[in-house]
Amino acid sequence: MADLSQVKEHMNVVGADGVHVGTVDHVDGNRIKLTKADSPQGPDGEGAKHHYLDGGLIASVEGDMVHLSATAANAAELFETAE
Repeated sequence: MADLSQVKEHMNVVGADGVHVGTVDHVDGNRIKLTKADSPQGPDGEGAKHHYLDGGLIASVEGDMVHLSATAANAAELFETAE
């Protein structure tokens, strides 16, 4: 697992396949909270939710990118939804 202290607000999160997973809202404990903007939503923004990814999925942090060890599709299956 990469050092979560390197993860900063507005960083892009990409899967091991290079596909965009989300944008960092902030780090919450040992998880990354993603912005609502990347969440599936209706035309007026309704239904958008924050999602969390476990910090254990982070392979590396380089520049403004967080690289995951899982593909984007696998990471999406592991999303934890904010209540």
